[in-house]
Amino acid sequence: MGHHADTKTSDSDTTAAQGASALFDEDGFLLDPDAWNETIAENIARAQGMAELNELHWQVIDFLRKYYMSMGKAPLNTELRKGAGLSLTQIERIFPGGIKFGARRIAGLPNPKSC
Repeated sequence: MGHHADTKTSDSDTTAAQGASALFDEDGFLLDPDAWNETIAENIARAQGMAELNELHWQVIDFLRKYYMSMGKAPLNTELRKGAGLSLTQIERIFPGGIKFGARRIAGLPNPKSC
């Protein structure tokens, strides 16, 4: 996975971000988790005021995605804590918007209210 490289925003990223609004519901969640990619994750994070996604962010995002893709639903907070290897407080602290509107959204999981 190439998400640890320190790449700057390219023109294609900007285009993707501008054309992306149709991909999201009214709460800013991706409508189709399969449409997710690392660029979308970074764009959502930037829109939430996060300068960049670091190793800890990716640890949480990767776990959320793997869990969702294999189980068809988001993990419970206890499963997230174990799977990501961070306390819920740590996760809440590194994602503005917390687990639900931060981590889940950036990981491209569907809106909890539509689950």
